Amino acid sequence: MTFYHQIWAQMPISAVIIDSQSIIIDVNASAEAFLNISRKVAVGQILWQWLSGENALHRSVDQFFTKRVPIKITEVLAHGRQTAESACTVHICELKIGLQSEPDDVALLLFIPMETTTGGMRGSDASSAAAYSAIGMSETLMHEIKNPLAGITGAAQFLSMSLTAEEKVMTDLIVLESKRIVTLLNQVEQFGDVTPPNSTRVNIHDVLDRSARSAAMANLSSVEIIKDYDPSLPEVWGDYDQLVQVFLNLIKNACEASDKKVKIIIKTFYDPNLKLPLSDLSGPKLPLHIQIIDHGLGIPKKIVQHIFDPFVSNKKNGKGLGLALVSKIVTQHKAHIGVASKPGFTEFRVSLPISPKPKRN
Repeated sequence: MTFYHQIWAQMPISAVIIDSQSIIIDVNASAEAFLNISRKVAVGQILWQWLSGENALHRSVDQFFTKRVPIKITEVLAHGRQTAESACTVHICELKIGLQSEPDDVALLLFIPMETTTGGMRGSDASSAAAYSAIGMSETLMHEIKNPLAGITGAAQFLSMSLTAEEKVMTDLIVLESKRIVTLLNQVEQFGDVTPPNSTRVNIHDVLDRSARSAAMANLSSVEIIKDYDPSLPEVWGDYDQLVQVFLNLIKNACEASDKKVKIIIKTFYDPNLKLPLSDLSGPKLPLHIQIIDHGLGIPKKIVQHIFDPFVSNKKNGKGLGLALVSKIVTQHKAHIGVASKPGFTEFRVSLPISPKPKRN
């Protein structure tokens, strides 16, 4: 057995080789389990007899054989014969080395279930519907709570004018608590703001530097921020202030990830293969990536799958609106955010489109 065959047989990722007609050339042992079919039966058969899933998967294969560029799609649903549906990251690329009988016109498909990525990378796209549904609720809260609160505050202030200093303690408490509730409602109102981003050409490193400075100011003695920037990155297309809000929130969360001194890594890099995972493949490419990494306590497993949903938080006094707002802003930018977490490691990754080239006059 050749070295290639040893790797192929033992690789823990489901791998399938197909030709331009989607005929299976070979499958490894992991793919046999994923498709629930033996290699002997699978070879020579059309892949789609044994693999089902979203249209994005089928179209991506067609697109690869048309354009001959590597394709990566994330969070696409797929399943084999009589196996449970699962969300996968799928890589489609050329096969540079392989079997002697392998024809020239082939593609290698790698199916990586989302739960096998680092700690289980979870994207915000699945949460966007929940985020937007909460907007309607927040608008109702504004109307139904703020108006009565104004009346309660005014009444308490009026009563205080005829009370003794000792009695005014109670009315002062009513005013203070009413103002605290209004502050909370303003945060909910901010979450409900659906103002579209005012996108321009933005230097992402300027955004990250400003966010890091603001986050570190409140944690001067307990945080070390390491910047691993790719200085050659192009500008992104986005709203500067909204992007600052996104990364300030993520970096502040990383700062609060542990009671001890934490080390936060902010890394930027370029990967042209990722596209926004839309079912019709019409989403923009997202080649510019930002990772916010900390080695704190991690996000509890039961929460990480819902961390972008409104009112979900692992903080003792958290309101669960920060990451929901981050998710909404990222979605409005036609971008993507994912999270991977386990004890001692948490990574948030934001993937953004680059700025379009300026038009020539």
